[in-house]
Amino acid sequence: MQALLALLSAVALLVWGTHMVRTGFLRVYGTNLRRILRASTGSRLTAMAAGIGVTGLIQSSSATALLTSSFAGQGLIDAAAALAVMLGADVGTSLMVQVFALNLSWLSPLFLMVGVILHLGRKATKIGQIGRILIGLGLMILALQMIGAATKPLTQAQGVQVLFSSISGDVFLDMLLGALLAIGSYSSLAVVLLTASLAASHVIPGPVAIAVVLGANLGSGLSVVLSTLRANTEARRVPMGNLIFKLAGCVLVLPLLGLIGGWFANVGLEPERQVIYFHLGFNLALAILFLGAVGPVARLTERILPSDELQDSPGKPKYLDPTALQTPALAMGCAAREALRLGDIVQVMLNGMMTVLRTNDLKLSEELRKMDDMVDDLYTAIKLYLTQISREALEEKEGKRWADIIQFTINMEHAGDIIERILINLADKKIRHDLHFSVAGMAEIEDLHARLLAHLQLGLSVFLNGDLKCAQQLLAGKDQFRSLELRYADNHLARLSDNTPHSIETSSLHLDLMSDMKRINSLFCSIAYPILDEAGVLAPSRLREQIEQVVSETSAPTELSAK
Repeated sequence: MQALLALLSAVALLVWGTHMVRTGFLRVYGTNLRRILRASTGSRLTAMAAGIGVTGLIQSSSATALLTSSFAGQGLIDAAAALAVMLGADVGTSLMVQVFALNLSWLSPLFLMVGVILHLGRKATKIGQIGRILIGLGLMILALQMIGAATKPLTQAQGVQVLFSSISGDVFLDMLLGALLAIGSYSSLAVVLLTASLAASHVIPGPVAIAVVLGANLGSGLSVVLSTLRANTEARRVPMGNLIFKLAGCVLVLPLLGLIGGWFANVGLEPERQVIYFHLGFNLALAILFLGAVGPVARLTERILPSDELQDSPGKPKYLDPTALQTPALAMGCAAREALRLGDIVQVMLNGMMTVLRTNDLKLSEELRKMDDMVDDLYTAIKLYLTQISREALEEKEGKRWADIIQFTINMEHAGDIIERILINLADKKIRHDLHFSVAGMAEIEDLHARLLAHLQLGLSVFLNGDLKCAQQLLAGKDQFRSLELRYADNHLARLSDNTPHSIETSSLHLDLMSDMKRINSLFCSIAYPILDEAGVLAPSRLREQIEQVVSETSAPTELSAK
């Protein structure tokens, strides 16, 4: 019993080590890996090579599958290129098995010592995350040693021998066991390494180990399909195509398992090497056989998973990919793109508001008011999506970006609410009474609206690019807008003194409208604050300056009297 418990704990340590390496690499180099994948999809060969390289670093074909599926879901790469990446990812994880099968026991204490020092000393930095990667590698090597040590007593235990003999000989049962282990551990790499260790200790025979590895390959493909069930249709096609490759490979290899096992025995390979070489050969064969078929398989997945027509609904999120949540940098990019969509809807409402002002179109006013529900829905979706991103996994810069996206969406939601209120007032106080602004008053409103629209477009650019010069220009526009609003209000009061009929009829609505537009403009211009604050050029608050001046003036006599 104690030996079995030691084995299970070693397996858990192996799974945890692979998890630490994967998450560490994604946190530090997630953006760079994403750029490599996107830039390498020009041809099938380069796409497959990118899959091999990225998976070799993060040591998880499942993580590469989630990254690639996310890109496909956002339309950044086509399904055929994504499937070529996946064929390379499976080869990459097979190559990493070859590396870990070497005698690396001397590296474990070194990786653990250096990793702990780096991680604890600078946990929230890149150096700290590199330490996390080294800890994961050290744990993986240590776990493999523990598995080897724990399996020796098990070979002598009669109960364990009976347990493993019960699964020997039934290929489908062996494959099912391998698939369940891969799904449960979310790592085919860990399952293959475990199987190789058990085969090396003669706990399970070579043919059984090969069948378990075959099932682990199938299980890794199925686990990604299950992980992307909540993603959009385009993102789900990539795991589906990868699963089709693995299913086809299993169908082709199953009748040949006996021949493969016999050939390995004739060659005289050790059981551990049989497992490792079979895993590599299987995935290399899949890559060679199906690299030319990625196009037809991509079209097949389109038939199996047709596009969802509701996906084009303006109020439904398009870029909030749940599979990207495991990679904070990627998830932040998804949230930022969705936030820009939110800004686009507000821009449509703002443009339509001016049309309603000019034409008294009540039907258009009602349609624009309904768009505020879309704004609210998108705002809620983005907010909930961002709350699922682990704040601990974010570096300082990413944490600021997280806060900027939240603040941006809040401002856009408030702007949508103000526009809706303006439309309600127009319908109640202007359209239903068939009133019109004076010519001079309408010209002033049009001028403020044009500036408001320009500030929104500039604000969207600042949010996307973080350009300091544009941010300064946006903040300067806020003061200009405030001055114009005050001047135009004085002009309106002058028209009232001159008894201008249209000005008298729409006076309350006119002043309220300009005040609301000033509030909307403040929301748009506040997009510049994080950029200016980070650059250290944000001007101090005028209110703060006034308070400090009052304090200094009141404290001066007190100091003199004290003297």
